[in-house]
Formats: sequence, C-alpha cells, structure tokens
Amino acid sequence: MTDPDLSIVDAIIVGGGPRGVATVLRTAARVAADGGPAARLVVIDALEVGAGATWLTGQPAQYLNNTQADATTVHPDESTPMSGPAAPGPDLVQWARSVADRGVHHHAPWVLEEARDLVGASFPSRRLQGVYFRDQLDAAISSGHVEVEEVRGVVVDLASSVDDQGERSLTGVVLADGRRFGAPTVVLAQGMVQARRSVEVDHLVDVAERLGLRYAEPGMPAEREYTGLPHGETVLVRGLGANFFDVIGELVAEWGGRVEPVAGDPGGRLHYAPSGREPRLVGGSRRGVPYRSKPDGGRPVRPFTARWATADWFEQLAARTDVDLAAEVWPVVAREFARVYLEALTAYAPGAVTGLWMSALDEATSQEEVDGVLEAAIGDARWTWTIDELHRPTAGEQVDAEEWRALVSRLIEDELGSMSDPARHPRAAVNGAMGALRRQIGRLTRKGAFSGVSLARDVLGWFDGDSLALASGPPADRVRLVLSLIEAGVIELLGPGMVLEADEHEGRFRAASPLTGKVATARVLLETRMSKGKIPDTDDPLLRSLLDSGRARIHCVGGIATHSLEATGAEISESVPGGHHLVAADGTVDRSVVVLGIPASSTQPGSAIGASPTVPSPLLAGADIAAKQIMAGRMATLDA
Repeated sequence: MTDPDLSIVDAIIVGGGPRGVATVLRTAARVAADGGPAARLVVIDALEVGAGATWLTGQPAQYLNNTQADATTVHPDESTPMSGPAAPGPDLVQWARSVADRGVHHHAPWVLEEARDLVGASFPSRRLQGVYFRDQLDAAISSGHVEVEEVRGVVVDLASSVDDQGERSLTGVVLADGRRFGAPTVVLAQGMVQARRSVEVDHLVDVAERLGLRYAEPGMPAEREYTGLPHGETVLVRGLGANFFDVIGELVAEWGGRVEPVAGDPGGRLHYAPSGREPRLVGGSRRGVPYRSKPDGGRPVRPFTARWATADWFEQLAARTDVDLAAEVWPVVAREFARVYLEALTAYAPGAVTGLWMSALDEATSQEEVDGVLEAAIGDARWTWTIDELHRPTAGEQVDAEEWRALVSRLIEDELGSMSDPARHPRAAVNGAMGALRRQIGRLTRKGAFSGVSLARDVLGWFDGDSLALASGPPADRVRLVLSLIEAGVIELLGPGMVLEADEHEGRFRAASPLTGKVATARVLLETRMSKGKIPDTDDPLLRSLLDSGRARIHCVGGIATHSLEATGAEISESVPGGHHLVAADGTVDRSVVVLGIPASSTQPGSAIGASPTVPSPLLAGADIAAKQIMAGRMATLDA
C-alpha cells in the first residue's frame, strides 16, 4: 500500500539549475499543447531553485560566465531536434532588454543595472544569468500549465512504493531532513556534481585545522571564501582555470587598486597600481599557465576550414567503434593546428616562416613529426612554437629562472595579441581551430566511435582538459586584469607540475615546480580549481547511494569505465516512450528515473554545454525527452 506520508505529484526534478528549469519549460509546453490540467511538479535543489549552484543569484558580481550573452538561452528553437511542441521564449539578451525597457526588476536593483549594460558581446555575471533562468521558471509557472513546489534540500536516496497488488507504482525521493515525495517519474538533473575529498585534500584540511592555517579546498567558487587575505604576505593558489579568473576579479574589487589602460598599447594592455592591501599570489597548476583567453567580444575571428580533418574524414571515423584518438585523430588535428599557425604567422610576421612546410605537413603522421615541421619552418625565435606546448609549456624540460620569465613574458604578449587581433594573430588561429575541431571530436564521442581505452585514456584523460584550456577560456577583460597583476608582481606563476605539501615542522604550506625549480611557502592556500564530479568519486549523496546499492552503475565502453553513470539512449520520436533511463548494476533499466546531463555525460555528450540560440542543444533535447516521459507517466497514473 502506498505510504500515506508520501507527498505524491506527477514528477520530481532533482536539480534546480538550467536543466531542471528547461525540463519544467518543456513540460509546460507539452501540457499547453495537450490542453490538459496543470502538471504537478516538485523541483528540489540544495541551494537555489531556478539558478542552481553555478548560477546562484547571491554570488559576487565579479563571477562571470565564460560565454557571451548572445550565446545563452533556455528555450529550444528549430535548430534543436526534439519531438515536443515549439514554445519560443526570450534568450538572455532579449530578456535583459525587456528588463531594461521596464525599468525595474523585483529581485534586486543590480539586476536592472546589469541588464542595461548587457549587449550580445558581453560576458554576463553568473548571478544575472541565474536571474534569467529564474524568470523563465516563473513565466512557466504563471502560464498555469505547471504547478511547481519548490524545495530546498539535499536528496539522499530513492525508494520504490508499491500498490495493493504488489506492483511498483511510484518512485519516492528521500531528503536528508526526512521529507519524502513520490511520483511516477523522477528526473535527475543535478548538473555539476562535486567529488569526494581526495586523500591529499583530506590531509591538507587536517593540517590546516591543527596548525591554524587557512585552506580553501576545491569546489564551486560561490561556496568558498577567498577574500580577506593577509596584506603583503605570500598566498599559494592552485588552479589556473576559469575559477581562478573569477576569484581574481573578486579579490581586485576588494583590494581597491587602480586599473588603467596603457596609452597606445595595441593589445589593450592594462596597468595595475597597487593599493597596498594586496598579498603576493603564487599560482600554479599541472600545466603551469592560465587558460587561454576568449577574443575581445564582437571582434571578427579567423575562419577555420579544414584541409585534412574534413567533415567527410570525421564521417568515416563516426561509422566505427574502435577509433584511437591519440594514434589516429590527434596527429591529423595537430597538422591542422600547425597549418593555421604557420598560415597566420606568414601574414602576421612576414619573414618568420621559411621552406615548403605545407608539403611536409602533408607527410607528417605523428605529433612529433608535426613539431619537427614547425621547428624547421619558423626562423624567428619570437614565434617558435610546437604542438607539445599545448600540453607542456616547457615541453617537459627544466628551465632556469630567466627562461621561465621569458616564457611568461611571451605568454603575455601572445594573449594580448590574440585577444585584440583574433582575425590575424597566430595563436588566435590555433584557438579557433581547436574550437571547431573539438566539436567534431565531441560528435565522435556521441556516436560511440572511440574505443573504451581511448575514450578513458585520451578523450577524458587529456583532450577534454586541453580543449577547455585552449578554446573555452575566460573573457578577455578578465585575462587582461590577470596579465596586469603578473606584470605588477602581484601574481607570480610558479611553473608546471605544481607539487603541494604541508610542512608541519614549519607550520606552512609548501609549493614547488620541478621544472622551474621555484619554491614558495605560505600560511594560506587557496584551491581555485573545481572539484569536478567524476561520478565514481562523487560526494553527491543520492548518486553515492544509487551506486553503492547497485541501483546505478558506471558506464563502460569496451569494458573500460568512463566517468559517468550509465543511462539508456534516447530517440527523438513521440512513438518511442523511453530514453535516458537509469541502468542498474545488473543491467536492468529503471524507467521511472531519467538522468540528464553531466551525471550521464558519456552517454549524452554535449549535454554539459549551455544552450545557445540557433545551435543544436543536447541539454534542451534531453529536457524535452524528460518532459515526454513526465507526461507519459502522468497519463498512466490518471488512466489507472
């Protein structure tokens, strides 16, 4: 018999960020098309329904999206394949214009201020984007097609309920505080899940507590405290990706130093005049250099047309299931990077390139051979560059202090040039090529073309990280700020291969780079890297419970484990009722549970990427599939 204390609705959505919001929107669109009564939904989020952890509306204004405003929406258009009805809605820019036109917003005065300043080429604050998502959720609720109960809490388990005949009728959701809800359909839309503490992080937390040190462990930046650093003292920072740039923006706002443009500088260089409240930040990471910048918003970029890695070539690979990225794909992609670099350099710095390098690239069959072509073709030391530098800025070689300073100086010049002149600068050409080719490699992943070994070792092991660092970096203005701090001596880059330890005898953290020989110690250590949830190591209590109990399993390809849950595939068709269902350890499929996005990213490649107008969106396509199942489960319950 059904538990009388169970609150029963049509569907439960776990995760109140953009995936959860999109699922509500798609459900409302389907109810509107069917003309039936409102669907009763429960949306549960640990932090904020409508925004989720990434887009919290109370986070600092300095935390920015790394995607331009005109590339953000939560409403599908004709570009996204789906079987549900169309239901157009405003994208982020259109919404901001409507807020500006009204001259007021109920959430807070800053919403109107930021909306007025927003243009398509802007990089919006994460909090503004969170308000946009919240407003779209409110609009769906106001339509009368969905009734949404918003619950702030942590889901820790799922539990089945049975009817009088002993048949399972509902899936129950159990919260940490004991509340329970039941529905025929549960949608898991948690988004970015976090990892359990590693042994190293556990040790650093313990040492910091015992010795009175300050340690900010990895995680979502809006849930960490980075401000209030000791003036004039060394502070260690690990992580030079997207979070790092957000944290720097927040810190500079607190310090109050003056940031001024350098008159006449063609790259838009900034000068930072310290206030005296700054610490000395010593930063490092595995790669040792920050993520590459996006171009200045609105500037034209160099178009990319493949010579070897063509659409037809990728199509042939997509028909297979045994592709090896390192052996087959990467050498061809490396050729493309070398070609666009040399083509751009020939025009940008005439005389820097010599020889018949194109025919040599035609014959290159490995990254080493491609690097050999680059070394032979570039005669100007200022522009020397190899593919190996994408992984290892010093090519894995030890460098002395002067060599490292020269490498950092060149990095600054290359970044300023590629941001301000993305249509011509050679490094901008490489960034653009990566942006185009990573989409093709993502398509191979979606098609299941890679062998299990290559998927785990190459695609998930290093390519995804390299592609993010090169083609999904922070906004140009934020990068210019970081570069100005490096030149002002407020930030020092330690070098590649950062090694951290706690020196309990000295009562300090110690960081070192084995390649530069640099060493720094401090009483404060900030982790500005994400604790990205590889699902086998997640600390999400619900996912942990599902895995530990065998009600879920890790997706394997060719017997090799990925980083994600296994969920069934989905077809874009109203005649196919299922899709994206949870798969248990014994291979059985739970058709009451739909898994969307990041937790099942290896079976739904691309679903971790935010939706953009006129671009097919796996995120929104998945939301429509979940809404289809919500409607089917609701209908079955009504019929019963």
